[in-house]
Amino acid sequence: FLNDRCVTIAEVLKASGYSTWMSGKWHMGSDPGPVDRGFDQFFGYTQAHSHSQWDAGFYKRLPESSDPELQYGDGEFYATDVFTDYALEFLDQAREDEGKPWFLYLAHSSPHFPVQAPTKLVDKYMATYRKGWDRLREERLDRMIAGDLVALDTKLPPRAMVPVDRDDIANGYPGQPNPAWNSLPGNRREDLARRMAIFAASVEHIDRGVGEIVANLKANGEFENTLILFTSDNGACYEWGPFGFDGTSRRGVTTLHEGEALRTMGLADSHHSYGSAWANLGNTPLSLYKHFCHEGGITSPLIAHWPEGIDASNEIRTDSTHVMDLMPTIVEATSSEYPKRFNGQSIQPMEGVSLLSSFRGEAQEQRAIGFEHQFARGFRKGNWKIAWGKKMPEEATWELYDLSKDRTEQNDLARSHPEITEALAAEWMDWAERLGVQISSPTLRK
Repeated sequence: FLNDRCVTIAEVLKASGYSTWMSGKWHMGSDPGPVDRGFDQFFGYTQAHSHSQWDAGFYKRLPESSDPELQYGDGEFYATDVFTDYALEFLDQAREDEGKPWFLYLAHSSPHFPVQAPTKLVDKYMATYRKGWDRLREERLDRMIAGDLVALDTKLPPRAMVPVDRDDIANGYPGQPNPAWNSLPGNRREDLARRMAIFAASVEHIDRGVGEIVANLKANGEFENTLILFTSDNGACYEWGPFGFDGTSRRGVTTLHEGEALRTMGLADSHHSYGSAWANLGNTPLSLYKHFCHEGGITSPLIAHWPEGIDASNEIRTDSTHVMDLMPTIVEATSSEYPKRFNGQSIQPMEGVSLLSSFRGEAQEQRAIGFEHQFARGFRKGNWKIAWGKKMPEEATWELYDLSKDRTEQNDLARSHPEITEALAAEWMDWAERLGVQISSPTLRK
């Protein structure tokens, strides 16, 4: 939920004369909702982290006095595509006020579970995922090395551990490595391939939508002078074991689909995840998953495109950055002013830094960045990083990694460098106390 000591990018840009538009997922409660926090128009949902892609009645248009411009017949509504449709509709409306700049935030819920996509496109990906996660992890790392996305000497780590949980939730593998693909029976492999094919199909729908928006910007002569920032949220999600789950409860329910039942996966009334082993593939070659503050849980791509504002093209930056850097980046790019007070409230200063200098290839100053998610903790300073897993604080043990040599976090240096570990742990505590992170045990300083 948002507090009254912060401002949204939409609120900042509206004060600078921008019209503001949002399509997709607002996961911060409905009171206040997006139009209360700076957006002129909104289509999407304001409740829960996810919902069925096929349930048109769940999604809404705000302000409520606005009539939906877009209509869909039976079976035509698929939320990922509809979010793109509304993004394009909002761009058309924004252009009606000639000369006024606009800000569009497109927040897809795909490919969050439930993984859902039309059957025809899912079929296209079955041959790929029938190869299994072991072969695909190797192929993916080879492509990443060839594309300079990871160091040339990066080795593929062993299959990641399945987090400890109830045996039924962890599919019988709590605290064990994800199983070898070829160790599973054929019907289980077919069910799993279907889950990941659905995931891939939903991502393709996002890709197609981004392509439509790019084509629309080009057709309207706006592409060269539009700053496009494309990113995702956490690393791939393990919930809950290597076979995934079925059903909205997410608790101890995993169905083995066979025969015709495979064809209904991903359609209306279905609810699936793809599980920890596919998440391990998705995070190749990084450690662990979403919910953790290891690299597999917190590392996301960021693509920046702005031909008139960024001279570089097709270049990779490896600076330590954070989603909090998007606000100062946009503030600088738009020559906006970040307020000290807003709606009568004192506003917390920005924590992030503008990335425009990084886009230009200038070296970033060393910085410290803290993390916390459901008892998982992390802190990075330069190339040193401490982390601990998703455990209760009284059971926590800090791990230490040198990311310049060990980006995949396979060599814990906490015992050999206790002074570095303790110093970074103290900095994490100072960071957590300053920002109001919930701390339930004073033993965290130890």
